[in-house]
Amino acid sequence: MSLQRSVDPDQVGFDPARLARIDGHFGRYVDAGLLAGWQIVVTRRGEIPYASTYGVRDREAGAPVDPDTLWRIFSMTKPITSVAAMMLWEEGRFQLTDEISRWLPEFADVRVYQRGSAQQPYTVPAVEPIRVWHLLSHTAGLTYGFLQTSVVDGLYRAAGHDLFWPEGCDLAGACATWARLPLLFEPGTAWGYSVATDVLGRLVEVVSGQSLDAFLAERVLGPLGMTDTRWWAEGADAQRLAACYTPMPGTGRAVRVDAVGDRALVKPDLFSGGGGLLSTAADYHRFTQFLLRGGELDGVRLLGPRTVRFMARNHLPGERDLAALSTGGFAETTLEGIGFGLGFAVVQDPVPSRVPSSVGEFYWGGAASTAFWVDPVEEITALLFTQLVPSSTYPLRAELRQLVYSALVD
Repeated sequence: MSLQRSVDPDQVGFDPARLARIDGHFGRYVDAGLLAGWQIVVTRRGEIPYASTYGVRDREAGAPVDPDTLWRIFSMTKPITSVAAMMLWEEGRFQLTDEISRWLPEFADVRVYQRGSAQQPYTVPAVEPIRVWHLLSHTAGLTYGFLQTSVVDGLYRAAGHDLFWPEGCDLAGACATWARLPLLFEPGTAWGYSVATDVLGRLVEVVSGQSLDAFLAERVLGPLGMTDTRWWAEGADAQRLAACYTPMPGTGRAVRVDAVGDRALVKPDLFSGGGGLLSTAADYHRFTQFLLRGGELDGVRLLGPRTVRFMARNHLPGERDLAALSTGGFAETTLEGIGFGLGFAVVQDPVPSRVPSSVGEFYWGGAASTAFWVDPVEEITALLFTQLVPSSTYPLRAELRQLVYSALVD
């Protein structure tokens, strides 16, 4: 299934000429060799006033970006896993305040890094246990090995957990390793982008009695009609997968990086709820429409509307923003005026970031520069797909917001 424009832009409040600026602006990235290609979709009130592709999904093969191109969505997997967890919460299977050690006993006696080197870290017992809501909001004290901003993430790398995980390691094994490593901070006191959603995926497995891939297929992806979303691409589908690129030092020209890209061509040992899925624009469009509609799509309801609204509230301590609570590592978002809910970043105030959006908008992105947002106020969703790592290379997400909101004239 592919996406096409379903309505004239002016019928849903957009100036057609202004919305058409998206093509020219992002096209220049491709024409300059900075991106191989991209796909962008904008919706309002359930209609699609803008859907466009540009450039190639595989420069070396000369294959163009098609509407059904498969993209590595990396951390855009996180909201899907968060929805899965909240479905179990709605069934009464756990409370958000429950200690995760009830199901994952390896996390029963976690310790917190206080000082010292990676060779001789000094740690103390955690006063506060890791709770379910800490996983959903990245306030658990866990981290990522690839961040390279702390002694603790250095310990993750020493244990073999960098951008990816050790060969042969499954989700249960990864959680056992992370539980043995010290936390970066006391749970619930700060915000740190981390493997928390992977641990949440393991919680889904233990609570549901199903593997994460089976639970998502049966309970989320299947019911939502996300038939192209999967963990790896093989056979003919591998030809639809966009190649992965990274900027060449000095010139910025996008060069192929198969060391990252080719991992999507084989079945993974670890089903990463934090970053393992591939998807299409059409599939992720269905997911964003499900969120915009308050947990329902085409007569299928997975979450109650109040649950979705609750997820999209700022759950950070004291309702502070990420700028106040972030530990300083990389995140798929700006920090000023941005809170974090149960699976998404949430706009508290768009002014500090100097990028237009609505209060209450929620969103996230992925390591290969993909992004989405859902704006319940204006009834807008937007999707950006390309394959450039790292996602911090260019301000693509902010620029798309500029272009979309400046084209909204009703």
